[in-house]
Amino acid sequence: MPKNLTVRLDDELAADTEALARAEGQSLNETVKTALREAVERRRDDPEFKQRVRRIIEEDTELLERLAK
Repeated sequence: MPKNLTVRLDDELAADTEALARAEGQSLNETVKTALREAVERRRDDPEFKQRVRRIIEEDTELLERLAK
């Protein structure tokens, strides 16, 4: 199910994003989705990021196990 998301951009970033969308021949919406998708992919390939996520998972697992007692 698609999710609507409101993002507030400063004027410069908004203008840059609109210019990028126009240059790419894409809608602003598609340009933002592509940028987010690429950002997620970069982080998934980053070993340090993966390590931070694993640490968060461990911490959350401990917390949830404590609550489940």
